[in-house]
Amino acid sequence: MPLLVGILLLLQACTTAPPPAPPTPKGHPKPYRVYGTWYKPLPHARDFSQQGIASWYGQKFHGRKTSSGEVYNMYAMTAAHKTLPLGTWVRVRRLDSGKQIVVRVNDRGPFVHGRIIDLSYTAAKEMDMVGPGTARVEIVALGERRQTASGDAFVPMDYYNGSFTFQVGAFSSRDNAERLRAKLDLAFTNAHITRYDRGDAVFYRVRVGRCNDLESAEKYELHLAASGYPDAFIVAE
Repeated sequence: MPLLVGILLLLQACTTAPPPAPPTPKGHPKPYRVYGTWYKPLPHARDFSQQGIASWYGQKFHGRKTSSGEVYNMYAMTAAHKTLPLGTWVRVRRLDSGKQIVVRVNDRGPFVHGRIIDLSYTAAKEMDMVGPGTARVEIVALGERRQTASGDAFVPMDYYNGSFTFQVGAFSSRDNAERLRAKLDLAFTNAHITRYDRGDAVFYRVRVGRCNDLESAEKYELHLAASGYPDAFIVAE
């Protein structure tokens, strides 16, 4: 009997072991796992469309860091999607009323079966979704927004090439940010500060380095961690 129990426990351990990460082509974003499920971010947003249930998230997450590194602002026109490149602008249209909005993906989620996008509070309010909580929608990726002489235009995103830098810290005090910037400037290139106004507070983000492709950026991020900055993360400019 003890031998049988041991075999059963071994089999149970084998069946409950977490699955390995799916293979990822060189230069593509790394997959990530939430609640035991692996998700593979898309290499680009070209020709992407999807239908399903939209939901929204608000006060509970207001002020927290999103997957993109930005601070979540429930009053901004943003959204969370599981696989679209962060920074992609998408058009969201209600299938029952035809009402539509344009939002920018800056977070990951929703991790609820059947739901395809999580809208910010303000975006959900524009879609008359705050009361019911969800709605059936179609989302179409527009790409990256560019301002032109004739108005806004959207161009397909290339998530793997461009300009990447690295955020090492963020402070409400400009003096504290300047001290870290000066320290970084002794060992790294492009140490600089960007000012971010959240609406209720102003933060000074300390950033360093510059890379032209995601693969190089990932290596530089590891270099920063090994140099004593384990919380540094990639920022697409």
